[in-house]
Amino acid sequence: MTTEDEVFQALANPVRRRLLEILAEAPCTAGDLGDRFELSRSSVAEHLKVLKDSGLVFDRSQGRHRIYELSAEPLAEVGDWLHPFERFWRARLSDIATIAEDL
Repeated sequence: MTTEDEVFQALANPVRRRLLEILAEAPCTAGDLGDRFELSRSSVAEHLKVLKDSGLVFDRSQGRHRIYELSAEPLAEVGDWLHPFERFWRARLSDIATIAEDL
């Protein structure tokens, strides 16, 4: 079972966030993902392991390759958690717009 803390920890790193953005477009092999970064293959593999352990990606075998895919469920849970904060900021922005119009 993945915890919210593991998901947030995985999302805290910009390389891992970029990996998720790439995987949101289409599944990829680790090699294809690694080619998009100026990192060693082992570094990319470590980032993929963190994402996999957090439940944000999963992999499957396809011949001699491992294909990585995005798993959206943990992101939906984060979105649910963030939703009250979105309402908070929308209310604040609305207040600012009202003040600006009054000026």
